[in-house]
Amino acid sequence: MRLLRNILLSTVVTSMMVTGCNDDFLNTKPLDQVSQTAVWTDGALADAFVTEIYAGFGLGGFNEQMLASLTDEAIFTHPGRGITTITESRSNPADIGWVNGTLSWSNMYSRLRAANLALKNLEKPQFANTNGIVDRLKGEAKFLRAYYNHQLLRYYGSFPIVDRPFELGEADYLTPRNTWEECVNFIVKDLDESAEHLKGRTMARGRATTAAALALKSRVLLYAASDLHDIPTAKAKSATIAAFSKPELLGYLTGSRTERWTKARDAAKAVLDLPNLGNQLNLTAPLAREEAIQTYINTSMSRNGGERDMILGRYFINAKQEDGGRQGLFNGPNGYNNWAGNTPVQLLVDDYEMMDGTRFDWSKPEQAANPYANRDPRFYASVLYDGAQWKPRSSANQSRDPLGQIQTGRYEVTNATGQKTTHFGLDTRNSPIEDWNGSYTGYYFRKFIDANPAIVDQNTWQEVPWPILRYTEAVLNYVEACIELGQDAEARNWLNKIRFRSGMPAVTESGDALRQRYRNERRIEMAYEEQRYHDTRRWMIAPTTLGRKANGIAITGTLKPGKTMSVYRYDPTSYDYTYRVFEIDPGKENRSWNDKMYYLPIARDEMNRNNKLLQNPGF
Repeated sequence: MRLLRNILLSTVVTSMMVTGCNDDFLNTKPLDQVSQTAVWTDGALADAFVTEIYAGFGLGGFNEQMLASLTDEAIFTHPGRGITTITESRSNPADIGWVNGTLSWSNMYSRLRAANLALKNLEKPQFANTNGIVDRLKGEAKFLRAYYNHQLLRYYGSFPIVDRPFELGEADYLTPRNTWEECVNFIVKDLDESAEHLKGRTMARGRATTAAALALKSRVLLYAASDLHDIPTAKAKSATIAAFSKPELLGYLTGSRTERWTKARDAAKAVLDLPNLGNQLNLTAPLAREEAIQTYINTSMSRNGGERDMILGRYFINAKQEDGGRQGLFNGPNGYNNWAGNTPVQLLVDDYEMMDGTRFDWSKPEQAANPYANRDPRFYASVLYDGAQWKPRSSANQSRDPLGQIQTGRYEVTNATGQKTTHFGLDTRNSPIEDWNGSYTGYYFRKFIDANPAIVDQNTWQEVPWPILRYTEAVLNYVEACIELGQDAEARNWLNKIRFRSGMPAVTESGDALRQRYRNERRIEMAYEEQRYHDTRRWMIAPTTLGRKANGIAITGTLKPGKTMSVYRYDPTSYDYTYRVFEIDPGKENRSWNDKMYYLPIARDEMNRNNKLLQNPGF
């Protein structure tokens, strides 16, 4: 494995750095390197070493390509990035497709090696334990080891557990995959110990805390209890898994699912019981529509009270201009000179309920004629749609759109002689501003994009953090576990806390109907947060969700009799609008599902480096 090669190289380099002759001239210390000995005899350097391990978070989920576009949340606009390799189930060990650095097998093991080095050297610290720095660093290192292991676990299934840094001269550096159960237990043990080490400590934002350790434990145990990892259930639902020779690498062969769901419930409740977390989850009735929209924006942006929902985030500041602060550029409308990278699909839009809690239905004429009216307030905080009010256009384009409204359709306008002509919306792929960056679906992201007009997305960075772990996820984890344990009243109680905050009425269902309402609620509340990719797999509903063709909306605006419009604006009093759902052209993306895609394949190079690895099923 690349990990082993890096370990050997690092050891040799470190040895060279600390060995030399006595000549002072030749023994001059390099100014751009620090020896291993120096690091672990100085508390500040040890702190810096552990801090660097967080770099494995990358940009969180704020890369130009987002995991949402591997699901039924969005599609990726630009070609040649490896997205369709996964969405069309063409992945294989030689060509996995797009793999973010935050989940790459080799990248994760590189960070695990660093965490193991830290933990080994912190066993017998050679610097003063001032203000409990040793316990803090141990707690952070254990959390980080657990986090990167959990990334391997949820993308690849079980992995080789490496709990120490390898040394030169060992007889064998090759390690087989441990069982799924062993991996879960190892991660949970690290998180329990991390929570204890960090207990009572005030930490800088973006660093591990007791709450983060408990929240990650909740996630890991929820996944462990799910259908995909109960092998009898998984085999019944998938012939690919049923044919796999070592199913213990993917889940539990025996044991009590009730016990696993109970552990998941209790782990989530431990997070819920922590003080001073959560944003407006003590309501007894739904918020008003506009307040609910703003509250959801505040929660997703982690500001104006919403920061209480953030347990662990990847933060960005303008002083260090990273791509994580460029979500407006990456995903914003092309009519604002942005790139339209990850755009919502109609499948997601249709799953936002009506304000009264009923499902949206294209077969109802009044809803089909005005599909963006009276929807779940979270829709307006998450999606930019035709007619939505957005930022002012650039000075060069304000004459084309003085009001700053999203234009994703084609509309009649009248010219100077009164003749009707076709105006292609400024945010379409026929835009007179930029016709190469437009959305294929007719929608754009709103969530995570700062609406402040002073932030001009194509040339200004924003300071919105990526949510690695948030309190709302733990609430949803608790609800799910309660449903699976038959504790419907408790599940409804907590699910309705989220719905009231969102301006939505209470759910009243029980049993499987409650389960389905919860799953849709999780889909909507956690949209674009890298939840859907894993949820559809662990629930084993991917064939009927991710296997669907991506789709969009075609919008036409026809002037009413006697009406004229020289410069287009959204105006139902002047226009009759029609809306037609269409599937994305197969030449752009032809989605299909194959059960091998429940897990990513381990890359061919990794398999060649370690002949004790067993490949995932179907590859």
